[in-house]
Amino acid sequence: MTSTGTTAPPPPSVARLLRPYAGGFTAVVVLQIIGAVAGLAPLLAVVELGRTLLAPGPADEGHVRDVVIAGAAGLLVRLLFTAASSGVGHLLDTRVQLALRRRLAARLGRVPIGRLARRRTGELAKLVGEDVSAVHPFIAHTPGELVSAFVVPLVSLGYLLTVDWRLTLITLIPVLLAVALVPLMMTPTRLREQKEFDAAMGRISASVVEFVQGIAVVKAFGGSERAHGTFRTAVGDFTRSFYRMVRGLSGPAAGMQVALSPPFVLLAVLIGGAYRITGGGLAPADLLPFLLLGLGLTAPVAALGHGFDDLQAARRAVGRIRDVLAEPPLPEPVRPVTPEGHRVELRDVRFGYEGAAAGREVLRGIDLVLEPGTTTAVVGPSGSGKSTLVQLLTRFYDPTHGSVLLGGVDLREVGSQELYRRVSFVFQDVRLLRASVADNIALAVPHADRDAVVRAARRASIHDRILELPRGYDSVIGEDARLSGGEAQRVSIARALLADTPVLVLDEATAFADPQTEQAVRAALAQTRQKRTTLVIAHRLETIADADTVVMLRDGEIVERGTTAELLARNGAFAEFWKIHAGAVEAGAVEAVAGKAGAMEGEEAR
Repeated sequence: MTSTGTTAPPPPSVARLLRPYAGGFTAVVVLQIIGAVAGLAPLLAVVELGRTLLAPGPADEGHVRDVVIAGAAGLLVRLLFTAASSGVGHLLDTRVQLALRRRLAARLGRVPIGRLARRRTGELAKLVGEDVSAVHPFIAHTPGELVSAFVVPLVSLGYLLTVDWRLTLITLIPVLLAVALVPLMMTPTRLREQKEFDAAMGRISASVVEFVQGIAVVKAFGGSERAHGTFRTAVGDFTRSFYRMVRGLSGPAAGMQVALSPPFVLLAVLIGGAYRITGGGLAPADLLPFLLLGLGLTAPVAALGHGFDDLQAARRAVGRIRDVLAEPPLPEPVRPVTPEGHRVELRDVRFGYEGAAAGREVLRGIDLVLEPGTTTAVVGPSGSGKSTLVQLLTRFYDPTHGSVLLGGVDLREVGSQELYRRVSFVFQDVRLLRASVADNIALAVPHADRDAVVRAARRASIHDRILELPRGYDSVIGEDARLSGGEAQRVSIARALLADTPVLVLDEATAFADPQTEQAVRAALAQTRQKRTTLVIAHRLETIADADTVVMLRDGEIVERGTTAELLARNGAFAEFWKIHAGAVEAGAVEAVAGKAGAMEGEEAR
């Protein structure tokens, strides 16, 4: 058997994620350095003008003109290069976000469904949407701000030290006070509070998404108050987490703001300057560069302080993105094997979901053969393992014991692209893409022409309904195309018919269809049944009446198999199951007729 890699790769580091964009980051940094240094020119020009104008005697007009021109030129260079750095940074951010979303989509598409089930829908939506967007400050702003925070102070310090090193040290006091407060914002307690805040935000997103998705059921069964209660609980948790985080950060943050504020910086410089001037150690004109550059010394550090929350949020978001990218996908074979034919076989298959109770297996010892050109129907009560069996055949999971074979080859040895060229499926819970109806039908065969798409839609009894849409086959699902559950199922069936794979899996594929539509779909499938292997999961006796083999599942085991007539004649588990099912259907029909008759009598009485 060809070996497959099963060891999960280590989570990609931030450096590894961003390595392909090193050139872009370099451009951002170089442009920002030039802009930051040029930005000091206007301040130095003011200093030089002050010295020139305060000096005894008439001012040199030529020198004054040159200084003004130099300051204006420096300002223009700063504007141009800072704008260029920001533009390149934002373009880089767009590329990085697009790449991250593509990587996440690719990884989520290959991760076993069971692993995704551990994460709530809202959490996944927040991950791909909000968490990727939270990387924006880290990419578009942080490189430039870091450059300014280091280059501007270093150049300023170098200049001020040449004027008076003692007053330079005094000017640094506000910066040193602000830096001393930073560790208070990164203690284990503060980091834990920020993590709890993120988790509470994720629970809010999840509760909103799940409420909206299930709003019809919630309203129908009077669960609005309970659903709102869940959301209120999530909001309460978020509020408490937010207050804890704010209380912990408010003190150090306020201290940093005061220390870096212009009044505090000017006060420190004026006190120190007055002391130096009265002591004769500094000329009055030399106080001017400290008043101007002292503010420039703290402004970049203050900008970093204001962006601290964004940087922390970006760091945590990258951590969650790394966790998902580190999820091990279903292993691909090192040397894929091509199946010969489309005979499907399950050999002693056992399966238990990850995280389930110890020893709890959903399927136990399943031995089943699906011959080419035949239809096999699987029936059984809810929880018997029918859908799990289907998901093994489509390799959404791998069995924990035994094997599933296609054309004599274990599915684990078949490349995923080859597998899905041979196996198509239609599930009860249909999700259509936000694309045109034609593109949804041609999903597996993107280069199919319109005639082929129309033929598939006709066979699935959805063609006439599509023509009623505003733009027919070009109508976009979710925009100008609104389809019912049964109509969406028929689009999904048309997709499977167009794919024309040798193996077709139908999991309650006509659950929402009316009897006439179901009969038309069954007839369409019957036309090609002799050239494909078909597995059907169904509850309606009519749906499986034409099946070559019926398999009865109960508690994860096959308890009976044979034709429908044979199983009914045995009067065993299958016959009992269908007696109960037929009774429930008949009772529902009687109740529906009685309800309609009552409504008609009431109408006549009025």
